[in-house]
Amino acid sequence: MNSSLSEESDYKELRSGRPVLAILTIDDDAQLFRGNRSNFVDLIRTGQSMGFIVYVVTVKNLHLTKNSLKGFIFNEESGSWLQRFLPFPNIIYNRIPQREDEMLPAVKQKIAACQKHPQVKLFNPSFFNKWDLFEWLRRSKSTKSYIPLTRKLVTATGLGRMMRKHPYLYLKPESGKAGKGIMTIKVIAEKQLPYRLKIQENKKSATYNCSNINKLWSRIQKQSGGEAYIAQQGIKLASFQERSFDLRALVQKNQRGQWDITGIGARIAGASSITTHVPRGGMIEDPEKLLVHSFNEEQARKLLIKAKNTAVLIAKQIERASGQLLGEMSMDLGIDSVGNMWFFEANSKPMKFDEPHIRQKSLERIFHYGAYLAKLKSEKAGGA
Repeated sequence: MNSSLSEESDYKELRSGRPVLAILTIDDDAQLFRGNRSNFVDLIRTGQSMGFIVYVVTVKNLHLTKNSLKGFIFNEESGSWLQRFLPFPNIIYNRIPQREDEMLPAVKQKIAACQKHPQVKLFNPSFFNKWDLFEWLRRSKSTKSYIPLTRKLVTATGLGRMMRKHPYLYLKPESGKAGKGIMTIKVIAEKQLPYRLKIQENKKSATYNCSNINKLWSRIQKQSGGEAYIAQQGIKLASFQERSFDLRALVQKNQRGQWDITGIGARIAGASSITTHVPRGGMIEDPEKLLVHSFNEEQARKLLIKAKNTAVLIAKQIERASGQLLGEMSMDLGIDSVGNMWFFEANSKPMKFDEPHIRQKSLERIFHYGAYLAKLKSEKAGGA
């Protein structure tokens, strides 16, 4: 790391009217900063090619009263990260990688200060909580119908009541990501041990059969370790070769600051997995191919259009109800065996999409929206 930082010379020659986007993360004693480094490199390269100054800044180095900040840039020749003084950003892109980091008081204070700051626009201020998402979407007539019945998992009695209505349930941690901690319950009344609990492990699932609801409840309690969970009506998803699949949509704001679909992919559940997440054994597939297989060409085309429109509709409602400035989100949508559409999950910090055409567009969109925010800010300043 280069320690000879010359504040004036480093950043003055750089600025010259270019918009500045800082990628926000958290510092790390062992490796300078946390986060997905290859994603940061892709963002820096894309932003530079689109006329931006782009760098990584940690919460600790984000001083909101300074004209320049200590940030990290990537040196292509040496393949290493260097620290430099860089211009204060117009836009901050929050990529703090873990919920627990984001919950730290110092981090929360800094994000709140950014949101009030007149010189900077920070978007996607925090991870979503699953319960909040469903509450927000229930508030609008336009999105309510896409939500499976969802309840907080609080008591064995409440769970029993829900299972009488829906003999197939998903249990999900309120703050989980990438399919971690998910369980399913199936009630098979004619069996001696009628309650079948499946627990998602790394790439497979473990199954427990329980004789009564109290035994089932204590097994769930042991598994959840006191974490807050939601219970959700299980949906019989459309399947391909006996493996269910869902759609993964990426929705981002464009150069006009409006929500738009960047791309839609499909994920097939792993052979013995209860989720379609790739880290849990899921597979990437072409959505059209899967939908044509499950329905027919005409219906598949209509479902794909509906999925895109639904994703944009849901993104608008999440932003409206959350009261936050958002610029992107990924979303899991399911289509059941008769063609109804369901919303399962949204993530305010999307992971990289593996489909190259979606990936490239997703990087460019960050800067399209960044340019829109920077322009908005300069117009406001000019008109004051």
